[in-house]
Amino acid sequence: MAQLTLDPRELPVLDAIADKVSRVLVTGGGGFLGQAICARLRAVNIEVVSISRSRYPALDDLGVTQIQASLMDMNGLLSACEGCQLVFHVAAKAGVWGPAQSYFDTNVDGTANVIAACQRQGIASLVYTSTPSVTFDGRDEEGIDESTPYASRFLNAYGRSKSLAENMVLAAQGVQVAGDKRLNVVALRPHLIWGPGDPHLVPRVLERGRQGRLRLVGTTDKLVDTTYIDNAVWAHLLAARTLLTSPERAAGKAYFLSNDEPVTMAQMLSRILACDKLPPVEKRVNRHLAFALGAVLECGYRLLGIKAEPPMTRFVARQLSCSHFYDLSAVKRDLEYVPLVNMNEGMIQLKNWLEK
Repeated sequence: MAQLTLDPRELPVLDAIADKVSRVLVTGGGGFLGQAICARLRAVNIEVVSISRSRYPALDDLGVTQIQASLMDMNGLLSACEGCQLVFHVAAKAGVWGPAQSYFDTNVDGTANVIAACQRQGIASLVYTSTPSVTFDGRDEEGIDESTPYASRFLNAYGRSKSLAENMVLAAQGVQVAGDKRLNVVALRPHLIWGPGDPHLVPRVLERGRQGRLRLVGTTDKLVDTTYIDNAVWAHLLAARTLLTSPERAAGKAYFLSNDEPVTMAQMLSRILACDKLPPVEKRVNRHLAFALGAVLECGYRLLGIKAEPPMTRFVARQLSCSHFYDLSAVKRDLEYVPLVNMNEGMIQLKNWLEK
């Protein structure tokens, strides 16, 4: 991993966390967001433990203690939590396709185990990484805030499983942990995290762009919020500091999170493509046709037992043709969140990373 340079605004927040804790668990510490959180914590010499099913050399380089286990392994979780005072629960099964049970095992049952492990090991602060998908029912989300209810219907197992998990986390607010302490929780809902090191969104866009298979869905360009990786990490650090120093401001709440710079999907995809010197995306497909095609492909793949992700699903069709931008008033007020890196700066960093 490249040498980390902290933003000057990060240091006092990290120092405030270091004043309160000496050992932190990051579930899924080897992932894109988890690894970036680990790097910040290690920069101020906080002892960090990661629990993941795989081992990551980059975490070894950071001096992170790694425990190889799934979230379904209660003994592994208890071992990982031992001696910790704070948990960042980042691990999840993400994606738009796959057996529903695999999402519920990791995202729902795994989260229940994390909460139980916090209780048994006396950990009183839990920051949970959620998703805006918990409110997305296939319709435009334009400037919505946290008063928006969970979706009543979901187009994939990921959104439904994460809604159940987030509700479980928030319901755990105030439960007694070992001794006389009470658990304080915060859930963060970052939308489309991207940036240098991204193993998901950016490679997918670039691969389809190179192959000429990238399409815009619908004839109307809708506004979409995204989240640069450093801003996603920043919000998690702010949430931890708040739980540790003034929990009454945020405990038991969920917050939408983004760069607060909505752009059209065409602009976002084309800017990512430009970072790799690829032409902008221009081809379009009718939104109703895309949704129908997704439904047919999902049915066909299930009937044929094909495990690969279909080239289109109902969720992707709706995701790409709907607005997704949020009112960030709550996270700005309660966590004092202001993005560290704007989109222009982030794109420069992404371009530099791709050119290495």
